[in-house]
Amino acid sequence: MSQPTEPAPSPDGAALHGPVARLLRPLVRLLVQRGITFPALTNLLRELYVNVAEYDFALPGKEQTDSRVSLLTGIHRKEVRRLRGAGAPVSQVPATVSRTSRIIARWVAAPEFTDGQGRPLPLPRSADDAAPSFESLVAGVTKDVRPRAVLDEWLDRGLVVLDPEGRVRLLEAAYLPKGGAEPQLYYFGRNLHDHIAAAAENVAAPSPRFFERAVHYDGLSDGLARRLEARAREIAMGALKEANAEAHAACAEDAGGRHRWNFGIYIYREEVPVRDSGAGPESDAAEGSAP
Repeated sequence: MSQPTEPAPSPDGAALHGPVARLLRPLVRLLVQRGITFPALTNLLRELYVNVAEYDFALPGKEQTDSRVSLLTGIHRKEVRRLRGAGAPVSQVPATVSRTSRIIARWVAAPEFTDGQGRPLPLPRSADDAAPSFESLVAGVTKDVRPRAVLDEWLDRGLVVLDPEGRVRLLEAAYLPKGGAEPQLYYFGRNLHDHIAAAAENVAAPSPRFFERAVHYDGLSDGLARRLEARAREIAMGALKEANAEAHAACAEDAGGRHRWNFGIYIYREEVPVRDSGAGPESDAAEGSAP
């Protein structure tokens, strides 16, 4: 049984080589830092190629065959047969991530838990009447975990503090997991997937379907770059808070379904190294470029 002939890249495919190399560079840097070797990545890519070809490129009304998957991917039919049917890799939402994000989203969006400027209120641990409390906040999201257990967990993780009056104060206006643990890695995969999926859909479609824009200026001083980063954070947090408040209110009247929505904003700043020639992964910086 001969190895299938690898199809030559189309002109459009060849044009992707440069952008994909730049796209993958920070990811490869992270993989090397975390000890994921090239052979390990190759095994993962082989599984993904077979999976994508099997599920995303099936012909309507026809059974997807090993031969067609092999032709699409350039992977030997024997390997295709071994890898098919494994199911699409899925990143399940860790329970603590889902619970924490939903509680914080309610705290920073629901009118009864925010002040006149939309800031999360300090909450008493409990209240005898219908007044807002940390207990009622948690109970409005989940009945599976006691509010005291959530409070102890959040105090330990530094998400909240108790003020001198014994009220619970939120320290983060958004859920910001750190340290490379499971919650942060979950959002790493989810958010980058959605950004790349939107951009890829825009490239593949006849006209852009998703909003995906950026404001960028090069050739800046360190001071101005830092100032723009700080200002961009303020603008971004304002937009995220407003979107969260509207989505939270709309969900109360929504019948529910199978769709999901993600609204993300990113900010990036770096010092571009000086190079002797135009070659290199970061050599495309243009003086004073703008959107």
